[in-house]
Amino acid sequence: MQRIGLLGGSFNPVHLGHLLVAQAAREELQLARLFFIPAAQSPFKPGLPLAPADQRLRMLRLALGGQTDCEIDDQEIKRGGVSYTIDTLHVYKSRFPGARLYYLVGADHVPLLPKWRDADELARLAEFVVLLRPGQAAAPLPAPFRGQALIGFQLGVSSSQIRERVKGGLPIDLLVGPAVAEAIRNNRLYL
Repeated sequence: MQRIGLLGGSFNPVHLGHLLVAQAAREELQLARLFFIPAAQSPFKPGLPLAPADQRLRMLRLALGGQTDCEIDDQEIKRGGVSYTIDTLHVYKSRFPGARLYYLVGADHVPLLPKWRDADELARLAEFVVLLRPGQAAAPLPAPFRGQALIGFQLGVSSSQIRERVKGGLPIDLLVGPAVAEAIRNNRLYL
């Protein structure tokens, strides 16, 4: 049975924490493939100003250069509007019938899972893998969700911290990688 990981998010911008999560997920879950799925707009962050979709996709391409078992799926951006995980999971179920799907989710989203659109069906379609930040304890998944916590390489960095560093004129190269940092500078993102 093919094991496929799905990592959704704004990736505003993508950073090394995302890449470490991807590596840990591929190893711990023995994934055949892992898809980065940038959202058009998160239903839980309606006021978050996003870098243009084409720029977020470009940064993902730069960050994932040479990663043969990671792919970018822009279906949510192409759909536009608010991105709902249930729509994306339906696409994956039809695209990979019989595959075991693992949806990676930040621990901060675990209490909100019952409020996600079509939560019962979401729980049926995929196993949820909880991503922890350093010092964060794993909360149990609410019923009917099933899954596990990712041990991984916890890194206490967030996209919001990176955006603040850019605004403050502080270096970000070691947090996002040199190619992504250069793209942010050249396109004057997050100023």
